[in-house]
Amino acid sequence: MCLAIPLQLIEINGKTAVGEAMGMRREIRVDFIENPKIGDYVIVHAGFAIERLPEQQALDDLEAWGEVRDALG
Repeated sequence: MCLAIPLQLIEINGKTAVGEAMGMRREIRVDFIENPKIGDYVIVHAGFAIERLPEQQALDDLEAWGEVRDALG
């Protein structure tokens, strides 16, 4: 099972990108995303963006992750 936090693409350089969420930045690959654009939200597995998410779904997921973080203190 994989638990993933949606990352928003903030930099793209060819097939490499930087994604950001909740103050965390990761360098990722975007080989599997057709026409990635800055601002897209993606799910990442093993360093690869594997799916683009609608913005509202990504924001809802990030809100839920924030609730988990706050509950764990």
